[in-house]
Amino acid sequence: MDPRIWSKLPPEILEYILSFLPLKTFLNLRSTCKSFWSLIFTPPFINKHSSSSSSSSSPFSNFLFLSHPQFHHSHFTLYDCNHATNDSSSLHHSSPSSSWFTTLVSSGGLFCLSDPTSCSLLVCNLLAKTSRKIQYPSFNLHLEHLTFVTTPKGYTIFVLFSHSSSSPSSSSSNVFVYDSKVLSWTRFEGRFGVNLGDNIRQHQGVYFNGGLYFATPEPFSVVKFDLGIGKLERPIGVLPNQVTFLRLVGDGGEGKKMYLVGGVGSNGISRSIKLWEFCEENDYGNYWNEVESLPDLMCRKFVSVCYHNYEHVYCFWHEGMICICCYTWPEILYYLVSRKTWHWLPRCPSLPLKCSCGFKWFSFVPNLYAAV
Repeated sequence: MDPRIWSKLPPEILEYILSFLPLKTFLNLRSTCKSFWSLIFTPPFINKHSSSSSSSSSPFSNFLFLSHPQFHHSHFTLYDCNHATNDSSSLHHSSPSSSWFTTLVSSGGLFCLSDPTSCSLLVCNLLAKTSRKIQYPSFNLHLEHLTFVTTPKGYTIFVLFSHSSSSPSSSSSNVFVYDSKVLSWTRFEGRFGVNLGDNIRQHQGVYFNGGLYFATPEPFSVVKFDLGIGKLERPIGVLPNQVTFLRLVGDGGEGKKMYLVGGVGSNGISRSIKLWEFCEENDYGNYWNEVESLPDLMCRKFVSVCYHNYEHVYCFWHEGMICICCYTWPEILYYLVSRKTWHWLPRCPSLPLKCSCGFKWFSFVPNLYAAV
């Protein structure tokens, strides 16, 4: 179209046209001209985009975000959950992004990355192109575990650090919590005293009822870390019998529901995979209520995928879905809570056929106003 025609369009007409753009085009359009930049960041445009997109709580489509070692560091695959399409997108950020960033985790439209070379964390909003660099509390600390969760009032970063100079036999984990409301770290004295396994790569804590909950490897348990007083409480509820692995899943930062995904079997081999919901009762105490069991055929496939190496299994919440993934498998098994049905998300066509491991999926619900 002739640029002179564009310049004469009324703002409300232009807003209406732009509101139909998919996220990838939206991201590319921001750098076209200053008028587009200022226009598409206004509340009227966001409202129109929301009404033309879907019933999602986000103004934009919600995505499943795939990271893999064979992808270029700024090239990721997005699965549009509203339109059931895969899209390979290049998501660039205003801050320098390179392969030395590790521990990519997401929550509430924000991503958190760690940079061991500079002893810092980077929290960024890819949509708004904003970021905050958060320095470690001390430069002689080694990051052992990171949990990044958004809450109704901001976000919280829970980390376990050990002193780099300590020997493995004498090392102890120190708990630090970063609160975005005050932009500072709080250190909780004493040893954490709980083995979280290989959580630095896959398993995060879950925000629920004002605290962070963690599932531990054998001996299995669910523990709560009270963010207010820094106190560790254990165990939380009586666990099901004969579990072979456990993973906790929250409800996406709302902190109202918490689920438990686990295998049930013997001798470390899962014969079935079940889903439980955490229930709080004043008279009978807390307990885990069984919600669903994975159908037998789907269970056989999933067990064969992870080869009974359950350390490769991780779970997360995404817009009403409980996603169960395996670090060595490109597909996602998910449970649709509203319909109480199980499904497989097909393999991403952008992946090379010989990819063997390193598949890491995230929930990406773009939020233009998520503050870093």
